[in-house]
Amino acid sequence: MEKVKKVTKIGVLTSGGDAPGMNAAIRAVVRTGLYHGLEVYGIMRGYAGTIDDDIHKMDSRSVANIIQRGGTILKTARCKEFYEPEGRKKAYDNLRKKGINGLVVIGGDGSFRGAQIFSNEFDIPCIGIPGTIDKDIAGTDFTIGFDTAANTAVNAIDKIRDTADAHDRLFIIEVMGRDAGFIALHSGIATGAENILIPERKTDMEELVHGLEEKEKRKKLVNLVVVAEGDDFGGADEVAKLMRSRLPTADIRVAILGHIQRGGAPSCLDRLIASRMGYSSVECLIEGRHNVMVGIMNNRMHFTPLDKAVKAKQKISDEWMKIVKILAS
Repeated sequence: MEKVKKVTKIGVLTSGGDAPGMNAAIRAVVRTGLYHGLEVYGIMRGYAGTIDDDIHKMDSRSVANIIQRGGTILKTARCKEFYEPEGRKKAYDNLRKKGINGLVVIGGDGSFRGAQIFSNEFDIPCIGIPGTIDKDIAGTDFTIGFDTAANTAVNAIDKIRDTADAHDRLFIIEVMGRDAGFIALHSGIATGAENILIPERKTDMEELVHGLEEKEKRKKLVNLVVVAEGDDFGGADEVAKLMRSRLPTADIRVAILGHIQRGGAPSCLDRLIASRMGYSSVECLIEGRHNVMVGIMNNRMHFTPLDKAVKAKQKISDEWMKIVKILAS
């Protein structure tokens, strides 16, 4: 049986889209590593920092007063050079130069894919922490940033409902979710939306129009339709264009929430799960549980091999869509 190499120096990076709670995860990784006597290095701008040798030793004060901040103090970027073997070799040489022999990657499935390839090529153990507002990664009930993003959307939609009610308007509200509809689903149900359009389900426009016509007959003039940006009609503007042609008497407005969903102070839940995942990621490296994604399922730590984490997507069940239909009637 091959002896597991002892991890003595670890690097931590954030990659892909930023998500509220990433700083809490960084803080947990750094302080847990220091507690166990490890040297911890922060890598700037994701994988780009490994290639550019933008790697800095961190101490406890490096992560002071960041748990409440959105974004990421390590910055984040998408790095095309890391896609190529030459780029990954350069990254490895820079890590080896500093003696780093363990890596914690905070990001989404693309970030995990890079970590898996890198680890296989150069035998550096990697641990993935799911940090994405989309909540589309299987093997964890929540991803860092989702709860904050969903609450941001709920707060905005609640405000829009006030205006919709004052003017008897139909609002088409677009939230983030190019490939996943979890923000739309959760914020739509939480705000009593009449319909929710998501990439995972083909939209039946006839059914949508018929439902709104029925509500108009019942004098229900305030209606909200929440649309994920990646729905099959191409977002809120396209949906509104079609709706105006079918419902010429309706006062239809569009609101696109955009990047406000990415920023802001992380919620209590995001701070807690980020802290647990960050702590657990270092424990995994020390114990020799390598090349896994750290998740939380049923309030217990759950470990998914990186090669499975990059392939599996969290699915939206038919029951959720049934709930949407019944509660909006």
